[in-house]
Amino acid sequence: MSKITISGKSAIVGIGATEFSKRSGRSEMRLAVEAVLAACADAGVDPSEVDGISTYTMDNNPEMEVHRLIGGKALKMFSRIDYGGGAACGPLLQAAMAVATGICECVVVYRAMNERSEYRFGTGVADRGADPTYETAAFGWHSPHGLITPASWVAMSASAYLHKYGATTEDFGRVSVGSRAMAAENPNAWFYQQPVTLEDHQNSRWICEPLRLLDCCQESDGAVACVVVSDERAKELNHKPAYIRGAAQGACDDQQSMTSYYREDITRLTECSLVADQLYRQAGIGPRDIQTAVIYDHFTPYVMTQLEEYGFCQRGEAKDFLRSGEHLLTGSLPINTHGGQLGEAYIHGMNGVAEGVRQIRGQSVNQVDNVQHVLVTAGTGVPTSGLLLGAEN
Repeated sequence: MSKITISGKSAIVGIGATEFSKRSGRSEMRLAVEAVLAACADAGVDPSEVDGISTYTMDNNPEMEVHRLIGGKALKMFSRIDYGGGAACGPLLQAAMAVATGICECVVVYRAMNERSEYRFGTGVADRGADPTYETAAFGWHSPHGLITPASWVAMSASAYLHKYGATTEDFGRVSVGSRAMAAENPNAWFYQQPVTLEDHQNSRWICEPLRLLDCCQESDGAVACVVVSDERAKELNHKPAYIRGAAQGACDDQQSMTSYYREDITRLTECSLVADQLYRQAGIGPRDIQTAVIYDHFTPYVMTQLEEYGFCQRGEAKDFLRSGEHLLTGSLPINTHGGQLGEAYIHGMNGVAEGVRQIRGQSVNQVDNVQHVLVTAGTGVPTSGLLLGAEN
């Protein structure tokens, strides 16, 4: 096996974001440029230095236009990662590789969306017309059976998980209550000062049984960006660097997009296990070395599964982890200290990357003590990605 590694050769040195809202009142391009310029200012780099850009295939803002509008001079690398929120950490992998290999010196990663005011992912494929693409054809295997929204796709595996491991929908609720408690302390969160109780969760309306409204992430307008440079350059800039100790992507075991129903065990998210193995090997650490995690919370059941796949508890024991409050600020692994996508905003996970950086810097509104390593995960049920950030190199 190759000894070549990207671990520790680059760092996130700047983060920037717009406000998070339900109606931004401006174009997605405007949001993207605002966030990128804010990230450059935070880092202390001139936007003209940006020579690499990576984003999501779902982002509507062309890299060349973002680069032009921020005053960029020479763009040497541009890339996009597919699979929606599964891409959340993938662009950081691209940035780390570009910097580690000397292709680029300053890479920007961004995600900008008016996902509430202009279009809504939560509606799924109900209104999608016929077209000749593979993705649309694949929907033909489950849409006729009523599985037409992301919540309905997750409900299948969530139901199986409840049955197999004896968990309850109250365990899903504990994820939601924890995220909203964090968001209640975060002035930038949409649900600032709006915590919920387990009773609130249980009384929220059904979306697709066993998922209730408070099991589902928000729909948001906003943008988040970050700046990646070499580990050496990072030492010269404004803030404590968040070193990229590991970055990985994964798809395996008959993976399909949100509908991997032909797997041997549909209660698993084995793509997360594949990513975890890569991250821990790159960084030379394990789950016990992580002080806090940003777990992609588009739907609460998949938070439970991720806790297991990333090694924080055994298979089927996430319910016990949550019941004992280990995910809370007072627990052994506080998660989603910004409020997550349930509480802060749904920016396809890029706001989670920014929170990981804040935890390394010591700037989170829900700061965890003595943070040395932060895990950031990406959307699950689809080909996914992950990131390990370190305070030291």
